[in-house]
Amino acid sequence: MTSQPREITTPYRPIPLEVPEGMAPNEFFNSTENLEDLVHNNGLLTNPEHLLLYRKALGHSNEFDCSIIYNTSKVILDPLGRPVRRTQVPPNVRQVWNRMNQVILDYMVEQYPDPGRHLILAGEASLDATWPLTSRGVPSIRMLHNHFITFDMDQLRNAPVADADDPNLTDGGQHSLFQAYMRDVYREFFDRALDLSILRPASAGASCIHLTGYPQGLPSWEIDGGIDAVREVRFWKEYDAILQGFLDFYRTFFSQVSTRNAPMPRDIYYPDAVENVLLFDNAFLKTAKKVRDHCMRDARYANAIRWQPAFKQIIYRNDAGRLIVTISQNSIGNAITELLGVVVKRVPDATAYEAREPALLERLLEVRRRLVEVDLGEGIETPYWGAG
Repeated sequence: MTSQPREITTPYRPIPLEVPEGMAPNEFFNSTENLEDLVHNNGLLTNPEHLLLYRKALGHSNEFDCSIIYNTSKVILDPLGRPVRRTQVPPNVRQVWNRMNQVILDYMVEQYPDPGRHLILAGEASLDATWPLTSRGVPSIRMLHNHFITFDMDQLRNAPVADADDPNLTDGGQHSLFQAYMRDVYREFFDRALDLSILRPASAGASCIHLTGYPQGLPSWEIDGGIDAVREVRFWKEYDAILQGFLDFYRTFFSQVSTRNAPMPRDIYYPDAVENVLLFDNAFLKTAKKVRDHCMRDARYANAIRWQPAFKQIIYRNDAGRLIVTISQNSIGNAITELLGVVVKRVPDATAYEAREPALLERLLEVRRRLVEVDLGEGIETPYWGAG
């Protein structure tokens, strides 16, 4: 079977919310009012750290699909002041966040043990407004959330092939400017900057999902020890270290695009590697010049630049059953599933959704029970389920 990205169709129950006059849909759906609706109709669990586990109303998969959001909408009213990535989350919240991730990942590996039958992933995407405010899809929500998703491999095998030119699928492969011109320095920087013991570099062949051929062109790391290692604090520190390295790389790059021969950005995590690898590498600086020159002569191109680094970072299971970590720059409109070559077409179909809903809820409520059991929150009552 040829390795090609797939497009699956996922039904959902239409959301009975009316967008107030004068508001764009993305402005309303990411508002505090809509977040209240999310809690009351889809909320599963919350805790004093403001971490909310919820069912995805417009989900990627009806097999298993939920998210945790750091819901600071009531405690930080300024959207630009909210944490949008793990590196900005207070240590006590991040510890609880990591434990919740570990419990849900543990459930997914237990519930779906066969990589030939199910594709599992967990990860997060940057939600800050790193692209122009006039662009469609700009998330005014500005609150960190992550995804936990399972896909049925038979559904993927039987799905039609996705359009290879879909802009959401060119994020980390041969179409990417960064991978095309800076692949070597990107990898050298990670090797120089990061001190890893649990995460070890994985080859392209080992990290790739054969069915889809994705991820493409991205550095990946295997979790040595699998799900047992995910239970260790050291793993989560290394997972953060990869994000920190990514942020250093792209902050440095865009600072050079913005200003020729710019000094090192403030608050860099790995200043030695930035100074000795990035700021003295001709390929890196040549590419920055290429982008800067393009911005000078093309207003549309300049307006599309995301001057702050946006990312998707995921943990997923490869064909051999090993857990892999990868990270990618995030393009406009990208869904996190597309990092693995899975394009999701959501369609409103209450009947089809409701046929899958009982089994989906049974799994989500079991995850909630396990989180409550280890003191990671309390259940939420909604019209569809009790508080537990």
